[in-house]
Amino acid sequence: MGLDAEQLARAAQPLGLNLSAAQCDALLRHAALLAKWNRTHNLTAIGRDADVLTHHLLDSLSIVPVIAPLIAAPGLPAPVRLLDVGSGGGLPAVPLAIACPALQVTALDKVQKKVAFLTQAKVELRLDNFSAVAARVEAWQAPAPFALIVSRAFASLADFVALTRHLLAREGRWLAMKGHRPGAELAALPADIAVIEVRPLRVPGLGEERHLIELKRRSET
Repeated sequence: MGLDAEQLARAAQPLGLNLSAAQCDALLRHAALLAKWNRTHNLTAIGRDADVLTHHLLDSLSIVPVIAPLIAAPGLPAPVRLLDVGSGGGLPAVPLAIACPALQVTALDKVQKKVAFLTQAKVELRLDNFSAVAARVEAWQAPAPFALIVSRAFASLADFVALTRHLLAREGRWLAMKGHRPGAELAALPADIAVIEVRPLRVPGLGEERHLIELKRRSET
């Protein structure tokens, strides 16, 4: 790739992130591996280096300032387990695993070739806090519940919640990454789901709307 670790570190600073050289190197290696596999496996439609930086790496990292305080929040079981549903090329799962080594990150996708890529990324990047699973989310039974369940352009909010209820810990949080503020989707949520916050995200270099929707079960309010 035409990007280097110093450029990535500078680009991430407006997000409040101080990435180490090792973290930047791992992120760039993930992007390079994604580009390599994409030539034969069609993992992403984005190929230009500048777009990979903004649409993939920085977009994924934009939720780290939200997740970091949740890792230390009372009530969540430790170590904090995070599930990325419909992870595809590992976005945001792999960047989150790199930027937040205290997280135990699982990437779930129903497409076997994508999970093969994620498994290769785990090996090449030596991500001990990362794993990948090939399964349909509604049928998968995890060995333990997840404190955080993330999705990026995966499904409507109502479908996201419905498909993953059985995987979320009692005190857990859903985090849905969206483009425009999804007013109609928010209105269609089940009555027992509470909206904690609809947070605008500012992704450096990306002139597009981004929002993070944080949800929980209303019975916990």
